[in-house]
Amino acid sequence: MGVRPPQNDDDEPDTITFGIAALDAHVEKADLEFPADAETVVAELGDPDIPYDAAGSTVSLSEALDQIHLQRFGSEQELLNTLHPVFESYRERAGNSLLGQLRALLPF
Repeated sequence: MGVRPPQNDDDEPDTITFGIAALDAHVEKADLEFPADAETVVAELGDPDIPYDAAGSTVSLSEALDQIHLQRFGSEQELLNTLHPVFESYRERAGNSLLGQLRALLPF
């Protein structure tokens, strides 16, 4: 997923990527070949922290992979599709927290 940040200047807009879009960016930069197991994915990508919401909250890739039962991925798309519900779950939990609700009310 990605969202555009608020427009405060005339510069070209940036996008904030999170969830599988953020993971996809890491996969594209790495020399990762599929099929691959979870351990190989973490080793090749360097266990990056993946943002799961627009506020910049993150979860390590290894922690996200620990939340699923599938440990071998036949393709990049299978990896992304499998992790999508994990990132959504983290995002929903963060949004339901008191801090998440306060962030939603504030304009930054």
